[in-house]
Amino acid sequence: MRSVEEQQARVAAAAVAPRPVRVAIAESQGLMCAEEVVTERPMPGFDQAAIDGYAVRSVDVLSVGDGAGEISLPVMGAIEAGARTPSRLQPRQAARVQTGAPMPTLADAVLPLRWTDGGESRVRILRSVRSGAYVRRTGDDVQPGDVAVRAGTIIGPAQVGLLAAVGRDRVLVHPRPRLCVMCVGGELVDVSRSPGTGQVYDVNSYALAAAGRDAGAEVNRVGIISTDPRELRETVEGQVNRNEIVVIAGAVGGAAAESVRTVLAELGEMEVARIAMHPGSVQGFGQLGRDRVPVFLLPANPVSALVVFEVMVRPLIRLSLGKRQPMRRMVQARTLAPISSVAGRTGYLRGQLMRDQDTGEYLVQALGGAPGASTHLLATLAEANCLVVIPSEVDEVRTGETVDVAFLAQRG
Repeated sequence: MRSVEEQQARVAAAAVAPRPVRVAIAESQGLMCAEEVVTERPMPGFDQAAIDGYAVRSVDVLSVGDGAGEISLPVMGAIEAGARTPSRLQPRQAARVQTGAPMPTLADAVLPLRWTDGGESRVRILRSVRSGAYVRRTGDDVQPGDVAVRAGTIIGPAQVGLLAAVGRDRVLVHPRPRLCVMCVGGELVDVSRSPGTGQVYDVNSYALAAAGRDAGAEVNRVGIISTDPRELRETVEGQVNRNEIVVIAGAVGGAAAESVRTVLAELGEMEVARIAMHPGSVQGFGQLGRDRVPVFLLPANPVSALVVFEVMVRPLIRLSLGKRQPMRRMVQARTLAPISSVAGRTGYLRGQLMRDQDTGEYLVQALGGAPGASTHLLATLAEANCLVVIPSEVDEVRTGETVDVAFLAQRG
């Protein structure tokens, strides 16, 4: 039986990031930048007011507050944001300016409105101001030749804003890996139909497709596919040629799964192995097609399939996205009830993670992990916000003991 870490290493070795593509900056959020975005012009491109007020020469208002009393200056006009006509301030004059308005020549500071009486033709100055106050100088943010966004940076709202600020409408990124999800099983029927005797709804293709999108992949949910050898080969071969990752649920147990594996073996290397984890110990992994695309065979049980996806497939998606840390965040939590696990296998048990308001300590309640409980109930997985990770050498965890817990995506 292979350890979880050994299987994860085999999977990680197959990670290949898709070829970089150029996309609109509006579509780049969450993706890794694949180029050094070098600024061609300063930002801001001109001296501008950082606040609504009056543009002045600081030397003209220095005496305010030094015993000389209040002073007033004539207002030569108003300058709005976006004004394109150059203006010049004469000594002992002021100009009313809006935030973002270009500063008139000779002005070196902006008096906030609250430091004045707000006059229109003449303004009374209540406080002095130092040179450069409330002015955004040319190039304060970025100078020509500066790197605005570095290669390897995950593009978030700030990076999108910076790209727009330096005049870039498109950027080179590592795109989301394309993930195909399909299922096999004669008992399966799509949710759009009513199941007959012996039939069940296809849960896996919907749940696994959602898990793929949550991980950051571009998902193609094929759904239920035929196990006829010719049709199966055509379907899988087609999906392998147009996706970076392929997941097939229901292909690791029973006679139907055996025939599926026979067909897949014609397309490349495929191994079904027992991994020292539960649920989902029996699973398959291989690389098919001319591009050796990673292909996963997952159990038919929805909970087992989702757990295997979380432990094996999700990290590969994150690596393909260029994430430096492909695994979920882990914390330690104190158990609120006993938990049983399977000796010799790492347990990934559903749980509810909470925090003590007084101490800040993490607490966890296992769902389906108590002695005698079932491990396959999908309803408890829907209630879970974490996976409790039990080491392979542990088969019982007592109330109050500390365990490792992996955060799942936040709900709501």
